[in-house]
Amino acid sequence: MEQISAKDREILRQIAARQREYAESRKNEDILKKWKALEEGRRESPTVRLLFSNFTHEVIAPRMQCESEAARGLERTLLWNLVGRDLFDDDTPIAPTFNMGWRTWVRPFGISPKTSRLPGQVTSGYHIDPVIEDLEAEWEKLQGGSFGVDREGTIQYREWVDSLIGDILPTRMVMGALPGSITNPLVHLMNMENYYLSMYDCPEILHKVMDMATRIYEGYYDFLEAEGLLLPTVGLSPLPQESFAFTSELPADNVTKTTQCWGFLESQETTAVAPEVYGEFVYPYQDRLVRRMGLLSYGCCERVDAIWPDYLSKWTNLRKLSVSPFNNESQVGEYLRGTKVIYYSKPRAEFVTHPGPMDEDALRKYFKMVCESASGCLFEMAQREVLTLFGDPERGRRYVEIAKECIERYWQP
Repeated sequence: MEQISAKDREILRQIAARQREYAESRKNEDILKKWKALEEGRRESPTVRLLFSNFTHEVIAPRMQCESEAARGLERTLLWNLVGRDLFDDDTPIAPTFNMGWRTWVRPFGISPKTSRLPGQVTSGYHIDPVIEDLEAEWEKLQGGSFGVDREGTIQYREWVDSLIGDILPTRMVMGALPGSITNPLVHLMNMENYYLSMYDCPEILHKVMDMATRIYEGYYDFLEAEGLLLPTVGLSPLPQESFAFTSELPADNVTKTTQCWGFLESQETTAVAPEVYGEFVYPYQDRLVRRMGLLSYGCCERVDAIWPDYLSKWTNLRKLSVSPFNNESQVGEYLRGTKVIYYSKPRAEFVTHPGPMDEDALRKYFKMVCESASGCLFEMAQREVLTLFGDPERGRRYVEIAKECIERYWQP
C-alpha cells in the first residue's frame, strides 16, 4: 500500500480517536439499546437516521483534509462513520473498531452497462444506453456472469489500516448481506421499456435469463461456503439500504452456511407491473435465493403492499421490509403489526429538500401519518433519497429532531 505523510497519518488518527470516543460514550450506549430492542423484537424506541449517500459532497467532501489518494480513501470511510453523530445527532451506532469485509464480487451477467450523463453537470441522474435492444435475439450476450474474491488485496489493506490506526480502532472483519438483485442489473443493460416489452414479446427467453442469473448467485453462495469467506451478519454488520444486521436469530461466530446469514433482495423495477406478473417473472427466482438465506431484508423504492399477500408474506425468514412512499403505508402497517418484520420506513424526501425554510407543520402532519401507520410494528426510520441539504447540516439535525418528537408523540408500541 501507498506510504502516506506524517501529516496525513495524524489526521487519520485524530478522526479514528473521535470515532473511538463516540463508540465508548454514554450516547452510543443509549443508541445501542434502541437497536438491541429491535434485535430482540421489543417494540420500545424506534431508531431515526438521516442517510447522506446522495449528498456526500456536502457532508464529507468539505471536511476532508488528507492529501494523498490512499489517505483520502481511508479518511472518507472514517468520516462516513461519523456523519450521523457529528452533524445530525441521529441514531447511527458507532463501532469501536474499523469494520471491513472481504473484497468479493458477483456479477449476474457477463456484460457491463453503459450510461450517460449531461456533460459538466453535477447530478445523480443518468440515462441508460441499452447494450441489449432485443432480448430474444441478443440474450446470449448476457452469459458469462462471474464471482470471486481478492484475498491478497483485502489482507494488504487490512494490514495497512492496522499500521495506521489499529492501536485506536482495531480492524474487524464483517460481512454485508448476501446479494441477489437481478432485475436492477438487467434493466441497466436493456432499459425499462425493453425489459417490460420482453415479458410480452419473449417470456420464455426472459425466464431463461432470470434462471441464468439465479444460478450465478447460487454458485456465488456455494463459493462463499467452500472458500470459508462467510462471516457473521449480526450487530453492526451492514445491511443494504444503509441499515444494520442487529438480530438474535443468527450466530455471532462460526458461520459456515449462507442459511446462517442475512440476505437482501429487491425488485423495484417491477413495481409498475401487476402482482401476478411479478409472481411469474421474479418471485420464483427470488424464492430460490431466499431458501439459501438465514434472514431476509427486502425492498428498495418499490411497492411492497401489492405483492405482500400472495408473495412476500410467504417468506417466514423475512425480518425487514422497506416501506417507501410508493406504498399504502397504513396498509403495510396492518400487514406487519405484531409480527417479527421491521417496518423500515423511508419517508418522503421533499420536506427536507424543498428550497427555503422547512415547512415544519406539514412535516409533522406527514410524520404523524407514518408513525400511526407503523404503530404496533417494530419500527426503524431512515430518511433516504435526499440529494441536498443546501449545504446546511443544521437543517438535517432539525429534521431528525422533529422525526424523534413525532415518534414520541404518535407512535404506539
